[in-house]
Amino acid sequence: MNCAVHSNVEASGYCRNCGKPMCPECTRDVGGALYCEPCLAAKVATVAPPAPTGSNPALAMVLGFIPGLGAVYNAQYMKAAIHVLIFGGLVAALSSDMPGGLDAFFGIALGAFVCYMPLDAYRTAKARTLGEPEPPNLLDGPGRKPVGAFVLIGIGVLLLMGNFGWLQRDWFEKSWPIGLVVIGGWLLWDRMKANS
Repeated sequence: MNCAVHSNVEASGYCRNCGKPMCPECTRDVGGALYCEPCLAAKVATVAPPAPTGSNPALAMVLGFIPGLGAVYNAQYMKAAIHVLIFGGLVAALSSDMPGGLDAFFGIALGAFVCYMPLDAYRTAKARTLGEPEPPNLLDGPGRKPVGAFVLIGIGVLLLMGNFGWLQRDWFEKSWPIGLVVIGGWLLWDRMKANS
């Protein structure tokens, strides 16, 4: 019997799917099974998306209230370490001797971060359960910039300044919001640059 595609060449095998005869040039060997090109293309096209994991979004959210544990549940170990360091840095900043304005800022930042951790763990677990890509998070800013590293550096600098007594001056207590304006402006500029 001759090949179904090349009628002048003798067949050396048959397609496992459709059974048509094929010459050595037409056969596609996949794990010892022979397929013709159209059948192999159809099989590759019908490959199922990645299987969803058994993550439980509700459990991830509950564990997310403990710093870093929600990220550990989602197997994001570096993110978990960053969560613990940011949480510890904010708590250390609140327990140090800083001006009243900074205490209020760090209190609000700690509250926002405690709300962020479970929501991030929930969104990640839900995306994994549905087999979707993980949603972007605050620790990876626009263009995957390491915002978490910037937060840790900023907290460290403020704590170091507090240790040396440089935060006791009246000028710093009234001018620290300039840092927030600069960071917000940088994020806005970066986002606009990425969209253009």
